[in-house]
Amino acid sequence: MNSLQLISSKKELLFVFIFVLLIFLFNIIHEYFKYKDFTQEELLNGDFQIVNIYDKKDYYVLKLKNENVSFFTSINKELSIKKLEYINIAIITSKVNFISYLKGFYAKAIYYDILPNKDSFKKNLFKKINEEHQDIRLKELFNALFLAVPISKEYREIYTNFGISHLIAISGFHLAILSSLVYWLIYFPYSYIHQRYFPYRNKKFDILVFTIFTLLFYLILTDLVPSLLRAFVMFFIGIYFLRSNIKILNFQTLFITLFVIIALYPKYLFSISLWFSIIGVFYIFLYLQYFKNMPKIFSLFLFNFWIFFVFNPIVHFFFFNTSYEQLLSPFITLIFTIFYPFELFLHFIGYGSFLDEYILQFLLYKMSIYEVSTPLYFFILYVLTSLYAIFNKSAFIYLNILLIIFNLYLYF
Repeated sequence: MNSLQLISSKKELLFVFIFVLLIFLFNIIHEYFKYKDFTQEELLNGDFQIVNIYDKKDYYVLKLKNENVSFFTSINKELSIKKLEYINIAIITSKVNFISYLKGFYAKAIYYDILPNKDSFKKNLFKKINEEHQDIRLKELFNALFLAVPISKEYREIYTNFGISHLIAISGFHLAILSSLVYWLIYFPYSYIHQRYFPYRNKKFDILVFTIFTLLFYLILTDLVPSLLRAFVMFFIGIYFLRSNIKILNFQTLFITLFVIIALYPKYLFSISLWFSIIGVFYIFLYLQYFKNMPKIFSLFLFNFWIFFVFNPIVHFFFFNTSYEQLLSPFITLIFTIFYPFELFLHFIGYGSFLDEYILQFLLYKMSIYEVSTPLYFFILYVLTSLYAIFNKSAFIYLNILLIIFNLYLYF
């Protein structure tokens, strides 16, 4: 039986567009009222959580957030501060405009004081991970991998230089592994209960529902990281489509996911994490569209390389660091599919430091770095060609020519 298309006519497309637009308008107005409340007083005092700490020569730059807003400020080094702690701070809001409020802004601090520790499930996990490692690089790595706690700038460049930032930022790749683990952990005990008490129910669907709620809890635990939110929304929509016999792996699903997220959370319109996540899935769908008949073993090998090379012109428009070691990224990605669940298991049983010596050797590896940026004209041409490749095979061939030219320019 052939799968149905979610949107099969221009009338349905118009209806979906209007519906999503109304949601977006409602939420953008809601955000504007929150902005007006935020800037009502020129001097605002409030409690915020420390998301990240950027260590400068004479001061710290902090990324702070609460349930309404995220921003940057700076304080001197007289206080001992840690990530996920809370700070009471007074800032000047007079120069904050609405767009900056949505994007994240810098505000001058007038007064600040560290608040007493507030225990939470996430903070307890954060402490447990830190206790299992000695080196700060390893602490930051695994807190990023498991809890989406941002890595400090000086250590984040390690992963950028290796071309594996996508492995550190929690996204659909990690969600796929986690969902598989949850599904199979529940499958066997639930099979016994299902067979004994309610064999009339759809066992697989019940387990999927449980998996969704588990992933939702994890999404909330990570504070709705944009890339993970994209993956979760696609996972949820995918299950609904599967139940309704609607085609899942298509560009409609991806674009609907993007529009739904931005409609619900307008501030994510400015999230590069979300856009990179969407673009990554876009190229995965493009790969599946044109290479779906390739032998599976060869396709598995080609997939990681093609995704890496096709993404380079996009990445290097925003981040310029380049190294020959980045060519190892596809191999590291393959290894990571085993490394990630194995490390998750080791941390669960209290042996998270088991591979620390070898990971640290990898992180301390010195490489030669040079900078290459994607020219604006090439970036525009590349994006337009990528979009046209959805409908035209010749455009896809031209896209591959462009990616070969760029990667030769990048590394040779």
